[in-house]
Amino acid sequence: MSGHPGSTLLEGRHRYTLRTYYEDTDAGGVVYHANYLRFAERARTEALRDLGVPHSEMTASHGLIFMVRRVKLDYLAPARLDEALVVVTEPLALRAASVELRQTVMRAGTRLVVIDIQLVAVRVADGRPGRIPPRWREALLRLGAGQREG
Repeated sequence: MSGHPGSTLLEGRHRYTLRTYYEDTDAGGVVYHANYLRFAERARTEALRDLGVPHSEMTASHGLIFMVRRVKLDYLAPARLDEALVVVTEPLALRAASVELRQTVMRAGTRLVVIDIQLVAVRVADGRPGRIPPRWREALLRLGAGQREG
């Protein structure tokens, strides 16, 4: 049930493949630092879709969305124009209303950027946290988030 031709689930990790375009780079042909957040967002969206629990369905069925609460990026090496990259998403911890993930942007097996992110399920109606619905919770557990369930 892959939502994107370049995305796969394997061994507790999701892999999302993309290519860098001119619009992703600065004047020197290096991927602009903020674009890694866009790449990570796309990878998380495809991971949920590949797990069979699209974000849009959580909103329509439960009035909840995932929002970023905290993000930390470590830039290790630059990506450049026209390179093929892979964003590997793996769970770190799952709680009642939040999930922590690590997303690693890689090129040919080399780590370029490591993103640690905490997402919180938030009610659209009032912006307050809400419990992650059972189907999404089970999907995240299948991905491996239960390794450190709290």
